[in-house]
Amino acid sequence: MFQKILIANRGEIALRVLRACKELGIQTVVVHSTADADAMHVRLADESVCIGPPPSRDSYLNIHQIVAACEITGADAVHPGYGFLSENAKFADILAAHNITFIGPTGDHIRIMGDKIEAKRTAKRLGIPVVPGSDGAVTEDKEAKRIAAAIGYPVIIKASAGGGGRGMKVAHSEADLEVALQTARSEADAAFGDDAVYIEKYLQKPRHIEVQVFGDGAGRGVHFGERDCSLQRRHQKVWEEAPSPALNAEERSHIGGVCARAIADLGYSGAGTIEFLYEDGEFYFIEMNTRLQVEHPVTEAITGIDLVHEQIRVASGGGLSVRQEDIRFHGHAIECRINAEDPRTFTPSPGTITHFHTPGGLGIRVDSGVYSGYKIPPYYDSLIGKLIVHGRNRVECMMRLRRALDEFVVDGIRTTLPLFRDLVGNADIANGDYDIHWLEKYLAEGE
Repeated sequence: MFQKILIANRGEIALRVLRACKELGIQTVVVHSTADADAMHVRLADESVCIGPPPSRDSYLNIHQIVAACEITGADAVHPGYGFLSENAKFADILAAHNITFIGPTGDHIRIMGDKIEAKRTAKRLGIPVVPGSDGAVTEDKEAKRIAAAIGYPVIIKASAGGGGRGMKVAHSEADLEVALQTARSEADAAFGDDAVYIEKYLQKPRHIEVQVFGDGAGRGVHFGERDCSLQRRHQKVWEEAPSPALNAEERSHIGGVCARAIADLGYSGAGTIEFLYEDGEFYFIEMNTRLQVEHPVTEAITGIDLVHEQIRVASGGGLSVRQEDIRFHGHAIECRINAEDPRTFTPSPGTITHFHTPGGLGIRVDSGVYSGYKIPPYYDSLIGKLIVHGRNRVECMMRLRRALDEFVVDGIRTTLPLFRDLVGNADIANGDYDIHWLEKYLAEGE
């Protein structure tokens, strides 16, 4: 087991990893920018190192400074959390060259799954169902028209190096296609420095289903069930739940088994999430995230397994602590992402939190790094914290969530709490009857 882990992140995920390390008796080091000097994870860590000014490129994305912090403090491993450098293959390679363990997959696996086209090819080879579309990047408009005609409109153009909804455009007819291609390429080049795009069939009313997987790097793989992340705004997840209200036991077991076998065959190490669009009983691979997800707590709630403990164990060479037959699912869990944003316009709302009170009681968990008097900086993601609620079934979970949202108090800034209070009372949400377009339609109707 590791002696000292450096946590290369900030906010609630840094605090989440820190807590797991303390439970395992591992010393902790956190890095921080000058803007985060008073952050909770900095206060609670065994050691802290300031690595630069507020802009991420000068601090949390500064690989040289983070490696230097490891060497100064004697950290023998780095946990990257999510975001920032968590899916940076170069970072993983550099740490390995310095004999520091990256708590995550190899740089090669990050590279494969970070390229959307190569990821799709790999998924297909591993037996994972994929969305019909081009086999690789599409460079000629004539070729694009041929592919679109073959799979049928509407189609979606996606950036090969994309993420977060950037470089994605929908074409409903051949007349739309040329403009969509030009726009997607331009956005992809501006956002990622790579204008390569590919084409897929655009599904009309799919759900977003993701499967939590783990590999030991030596040919063993397991799955921890699925999460439903269909409530999204501009391709950003807002509300996640496990298990999905849309799947039955047979579908759940089937897709989980497919993903676990694929991870084993790939020789993958650590945590990963294989994401699908699901429509009319069919699953279509869209991407794999080679890191811990923001919504991992709902999986922990229904399995009782600490996924960060599992990450650390696997990275240290201890292998997986469970076999597939050991993993059991209990009840239902929902996570709401509470952001420092206007609940309707989603305009960021940085500032000082004058009062912060979290709900409690059976089945309630709040992952947050803020406190009364904490100043939300304007430089980073607007996530304040995550409210995770667990119940014996979905009805009990929804009732408990309603109560917890009523107890949650964040004063001094605007937050998305009012949005969730509206959603929990909506009939479609109560019935689990929604798709990836539902929330944007709901918000548009309320304008």
